[in-house]
Amino acid sequence: MSENNEKNTEKVEQPKKDISGEKVENLTIEQKLKETEDKLLRSLAELENQRRRFEKEIKDAFEFGSFNFAKENLAILDNLQRAKEAIKNDEVLKSNKDLDKFLDNISIIERDLISIFEKNRIRKIDTKGKKFDPNLHQAMTEIEDEKAEVGTIIQEIQSGYMLGERLLRPALVGVAKKKNSKNAANDEKKEKK
Repeated sequence: MSENNEKNTEKVEQPKKDISGEKVENLTIEQKLKETEDKLLRSLAELENQRRRFEKEIKDAFEFGSFNFAKENLAILDNLQRAKEAIKNDEVLKSNKDLDKFLDNISIIERDLISIFEKNRIRKIDTKGKKFDPNLHQAMTEIEDEKAEVGTIIQEIQSGYMLGERLLRPALVGVAKKKNSKNAANDEKKEKK
């Protein structure tokens, strides 16, 4: 028996570990309580941040979930407007007595589609006469114009749209630029002749 007692007393105590597996030094109960409270507060803060992030994701999904659908429907409006212009300018169709009725029906469909867009917070971006904004507009061409201020939009090639505060499609525009000095000299020569 004495051998057993000797073996038991010879055992080296292993350092104690806390739940996370870290070594625990001889801490007082107050220190352990404070450490546990700190971990709990951090966990609660992390859960609160995660809850806020999920709420924002749900709100964005609800608000912008139809983004791709709306973007694709802009093509319908574009094609409807192009067809209307093509029919108006077609010389063969101009002689048709029912052309005005047909164009009126296309206009009704166009107004209905625009109304549906507005109800769903899709709005057209104003362009003509506005200052070029790279966040809303895409410059397709620069046009020399003496009357317009440099950087002002003077031509709309394709309408742009917003879905709420998010850009759905930029407006394709022509922007005024300063008249080139070489071109200005050539214009003056032409005017003198």
